[in-house]
Amino acid sequence: MPLSPVSREVIAATLPAVGAAIGDITPLFYRKMFDAHPDLERDLFNRGNQKQGEQQKALAGSIAAFATLQLDPDPARVESILSRIAHKHASLGIKPDEYWIVHKHLFEAIVEVLGEAVTPEVASAWDELYWLMANTLIALEADLYAAAGVETGDVWRTVQVIGRSHQSADTVSFTLASQDGSPLPIFRPGQYLSVGVYLPDGARQIRQYSLSNAPSQDHWRITVKRVAATTDVDGTALPAGEVSNFLFDNVFEGDALEVTTPFGDLVLPEDDNPIFLASAGIGCTPMIGMLDHLAESGDGRPISVLHADRSPASHAHRRELETLVERIPSASVYRWYEDLGARQPLETIRVGRADISDLPLDPTTQAYLCGPLPFMLSLREALIARNVPAENIRYEVFGPDSWSPAS
Repeated sequence: MPLSPVSREVIAATLPAVGAAIGDITPLFYRKMFDAHPDLERDLFNRGNQKQGEQQKALAGSIAAFATLQLDPDPARVESILSRIAHKHASLGIKPDEYWIVHKHLFEAIVEVLGEAVTPEVASAWDELYWLMANTLIALEADLYAAAGVETGDVWRTVQVIGRSHQSADTVSFTLASQDGSPLPIFRPGQYLSVGVYLPDGARQIRQYSLSNAPSQDHWRITVKRVAATTDVDGTALPAGEVSNFLFDNVFEGDALEVTTPFGDLVLPEDDNPIFLASAGIGCTPMIGMLDHLAESGDGRPISVLHADRSPASHAHRRELETLVERIPSASVYRWYEDLGARQPLETIRVGRADISDLPLDPTTQAYLCGPLPFMLSLREALIARNVPAENIRYEVFGPDSWSPAS
């Protein structure tokens, strides 16, 4: 259901003020919610993203985008935004009653920041907008749970690690199977699952990892890159990854892991259009899973694969990428490395940043991107410049989704 005419007018009039204050509202919202429900920060939300402010930016962006799209409707874009959120929520086992918790503390934050500007009419309009978004997500998530064959929020299972292998110096793959030998839920190429671990301080932290193998009910595989503490370009200290380092240092063959049913909306289309798979760094993992599926199914579509990395030594799944492309007669691969060391550049192995200006690209190409935001934004612009429609470009963000291009 669309917004009521009265609420639509109020949202249009107040969106600039709320939008300007959203950067103050969302941090206050999270602080209020975590003060009232410390278990949510400890056991559900990513503490690293909270410290860096990434989750706050993502929430602010989604609210502002949804409000804007009620004033200038774009059903396809609304569906894209909400589908991504719903899949992430389903992978965490979010239940409808948790939307009431968010509502309470979000509106307390709005009132505290905006003060007397929040008249009863303004409060009513934004309340209607919130529940329009929340109820749509609740319905989408209910459909995802039903399609997965689970009760609402009941997505967790215990699996056993049956294999561990290094893909580069700082990345490791874990092969997972059910503990009793029963079939695992099927998934679609490109999807991910959540992994929950108990850290030394007692917190249960959850992270999502793409499935890096073709769909199988015998085993799943995820690849984890340990995230070291570093410093951002502006001098901000970035903490080491809590879960990635825990998994890298502590999980081995025979160990049990708590994981969820697979979800995710970055999946291969069932059509005959050419495919373009582009990744950078650990963003290769969903692409490896897609390529594994395409190789097993004998797909004959034109497939272009692009990968960018710091060096061949840091390129996770480097040899596997080559092998999979060799198995697909219609596929070609191009790689860019910032540092090739003593190796000489080749036609398909180049030095520097990814550049698609001379690559063959059909305008009907379906493009899939995964990697750091600057990489994906730059590649998206380059694809559009090569006449690939914006609606043909899909992406996966590892972490809160703060990328919302308008076209």
